[in-house]
Amino acid sequence: MNYEELFSLAWKAIITNKLRSFLTTLGIIIGVFSIILLVSIGSGLQSYITNEISSLGSNLIDVLPGSTSGGGFSSFISNKLRVQDWKSLDRKLSPIAKLTPVIRQVATLKYKNIQDKGAYIAGVSFEYPLVVTSTTMSQGVFFTKGQEQAGSNVAVIGNTVYEKFFPGQNAIGKRVYVGNKLYSVVGVAQKRGSFLGVDQDNIVYIPVESAQQLFGSDVLTEIAITADSPELVPVVINQTKQTLLKRLTSDDFSVETADTLTSTISNITNMLSLALGGIAAISLLVGGIGVANIMLVSVTERTREIGLRKALGAKRSDILKQFLIEAVMISVFGGVIGIILGMGASVIVAMLLVSTVTWWSVAIAFGFSVAIGIIFGMAPAVRASKLSPIEALRYE
Repeated sequence: MNYEELFSLAWKAIITNKLRSFLTTLGIIIGVFSIILLVSIGSGLQSYITNEISSLGSNLIDVLPGSTSGGGFSSFISNKLRVQDWKSLDRKLSPIAKLTPVIRQVATLKYKNIQDKGAYIAGVSFEYPLVVTSTTMSQGVFFTKGQEQAGSNVAVIGNTVYEKFFPGQNAIGKRVYVGNKLYSVVGVAQKRGSFLGVDQDNIVYIPVESAQQLFGSDVLTEIAITADSPELVPVVINQTKQTLLKRLTSDDFSVETADTLTSTISNITNMLSLALGGIAAISLLVGGIGVANIMLVSVTERTREIGLRKALGAKRSDILKQFLIEAVMISVFGGVIGIILGMGASVIVAMLLVSTVTWWSVAIAFGFSVAIGIIFGMAPAVRASKLSPIEALRYE
C-alpha cells in the first residue's frame, strides 16, 4: 500500500469517531498550549527586564551589599555598606564619574487627612538625576547640593505620591510628613511606571544627610555610579574595588554593571522558561498516554477489520504504518490547534502583562507533539501488526 492510501484510511478512522478523536486530541492541545503560553511569558519577562536595565544606560555601575559569587548575594542581613564608603568613592571617582548613595526604607507619608503607609523613602544625593538618567522632573527641581549638605528637610515626590496627595495641583511648597518629620516639596518626578510589579512612582527622594537622621542609620542599600563615558567603565570598576577594599572585604560588596545584571537575569529567566516548559510538558505526556490508550481500544475494536485486510494480502508493515500514521495525525492536529491557541493567548497576555512568542518554543512544542504520536502510537501499531489473520477473523 502507498502512503496516500494509508493516510486516507487513517483519516477515515479519525472522522468516524469524531468525539473520541477530539477528546484524545484535547490532551495534546492542552499540553502544547501550556508550553507555548508559559514559555512566552518567561521570554517576555526576560525581554522586559533586559530593556528596563538597558534603559538605565551602559555606563551604569551598581555597588551592592554582599557577594554575588556562587550565583547569589551572600548577605543582605549583615550589610556593611556605609555613607562613609560613598564619600570615599566620591572623592576618588569625581573626575571620571558621578555617583549617589541610596538609603531606601518604607515609611508613612501624611498630608492633612491623607495617609500612605507603603511609600518608599530614598535618601540620595543631589546628583541622583544625573546618575539615574530616567529621573526627570514634571514640576519644580531636584534638591541642590547646598540643601543636601545642610541636611534640609526637602523632598522630591514620585508621580503616584503626587496623584494621591495633590491631584491637579501645584505641589511645590506643600509640606508633608515623612515619618515624624515635616518635609517641604521642591519637585515632582515624571512618571516611570512599574518594574516587576513594583510601583517606581510611589517614592519620595530626600537628601541622604536628612535620611540618616530620619532613620537613625547610615547603612546604604546601594551606591549607583555612572561613568562619564563607556570607555571609563573598566577604570571606574577597578578604582571602586580598590577604594572599598581598604575598609571592606571582597565578600562585603559586589560591583555590577548593566551588562552583568542583564546576563545574570537572562540566565535566571532562561532557567525559568525551561522550568515552566518542563512543567507544561508533563501535561503533554499525559496527553500521549491518552493517545496510546485510545489507539489500543481502536485496535481491539477493529480486530476483525485487521484480520480481513491481512487475509486480502495486507502486509504486517502496512498495518503498523496505518495505525502509527493515525496516532501521529491525532497528535499533529492537537499540536497545530495548541500552537494557534497558545499564540493567541500569548497575545492577550501581552496586552495585560508581558509575553513574547519565540520560534523555538513553537518548534519544540510541535516536535514534542509529533514525537508523542510516534512514541505512544508505536505499541498499539505493533500490537495490531502482530495479530494473526485467522484469530482476528474469529474475534467477536
